[in-house]
Amino acid sequence: MINKQDIGALLLRVVLGVIFIGHGASKFQDGIGNIAGWFDSIGLPGFLAYIVASIELVGGIAMLLGLATRIIGGLFVLVLLGAIVTVQLATGFIGGYAYDLVLLAVSAYFLLNGSKLYSLDYYISKARNK
Repeated sequence: MINKQDIGALLLRVVLGVIFIGHGASKFQDGIGNIAGWFDSIGLPGFLAYIVASIELVGGIAMLLGLATRIIGGLFVLVLLGAIVTVQLATGFIGGYAYDLVLLAVSAYFLLNGSKLYSLDYYISKARNK
């Protein structure tokens, strides 16, 4: 039986996935080399841009599908903590890290709880238990 909590988690999962797909895709479309250069300019190794963009894009797709939601949630938490600490914190709360903080909280929810409703994780575990 579907309950309100499962519907809420589904809505959060879909929105989170779409947001991260958008962020990851834009990094590749805008030129990942440019993003790597920007990472270098703020004191981070440029190769991290490739890792972050891949986590955002592939992780966003996986989150949207409900695949490995706990693992992807954990990776998103790491990416968001890095973004907040290295970039957003200095710009302040509003117009700075408030948006990332919300994404961090939603990602932490999936790290802790996963997602069942219409998720590949649920269907895979259901098939294994048969």
